[in-house]
Amino acid sequence: MTADKGPRDDRWYLSLMSPNTKGPQFAWLDPTSIYINSVAFGDLLDDLTAELDADQIDVVAGLDAMGFVLGAALGARLGRGFLPIRKAGKLCVDTDKVSYGNYSGRTQDMEMRTPAFAPGTRALLVDQWVETGGTMDGAIRLVERQGGVVAGIVTITMEENERTEAYRKAYKVVSAVLPGSRWQAEANAQRLSSFDTYEARRTFPTAGRTPAP
Repeated sequence: MTADKGPRDDRWYLSLMSPNTKGPQFAWLDPTSIYINSVAFGDLLDDLTAELDADQIDVVAGLDAMGFVLGAALGARLGRGFLPIRKAGKLCVDTDKVSYGNYSGRTQDMEMRTPAFAPGTRALLVDQWVETGGTMDGAIRLVERQGGVVAGIVTITMEENERTEAYRKAYKVVSAVLPGSRWQAEANAQRLSSFDTYEARRTFPTAGRTPAP
C-alpha cells in the first residue's frame, strides 16, 4: 500500500507518533517513531528543509536530547555543522550554563561549550517538540550570550501559548505541524486523533518501503 501523503499541510507521517503509555511524568507523546521509519523521516526532513535557506544558517544547534536526532539530520541536509546544547554535567570542556523550566515544571540547567562559535554566527535552534517554551528559552540565551544570532527555530510542533507566540513573532519558526491545521489544534489539546487507531507496526523500519497499512 502506498501512503497517501495528501497536500503539504496533511503531513501524513504525524499519524505515526506514539501516545504516552507510561503516565503523567512523561511527555504526552513520542515523535521518535517517525525517525524509525525511513519514508516518514525523509518526508519530515523534506517538509522542514523546504522552508529553510541554508545561506542564512551557519550552524544547526540541537537541544538535549531528542533535538540531537532532528538537528543532526537537518544539519546534514543543509550542509551545515551541528552544535549540541546539553543538560548540565555532560560536556567535558569549558561551558556556559543557564537555568530553565522544562515542560514538567522542573528547573534544570543547560550548557553549551565555550567558545562554540565566533560572534555573529547564525545558529538554527532545533528541538523535536516545543511545549511550554522553557527549554528553547534557555538555548536562545546561551546562543545570544556568546554573541550568536538565532537564525530560526525548527520543531515538529510548537504548541500555542504566550511564550511560543512571542517566538513566532521574534524568529522564523518552521514546524511540521502547521499553525491553523487540525494537527495544531490537537497538539494544543495534547491528544492526537490518530492515537485512536495507532498501531506500532505502522512505524516499523523501512528500506525504501512505505509504512504498513
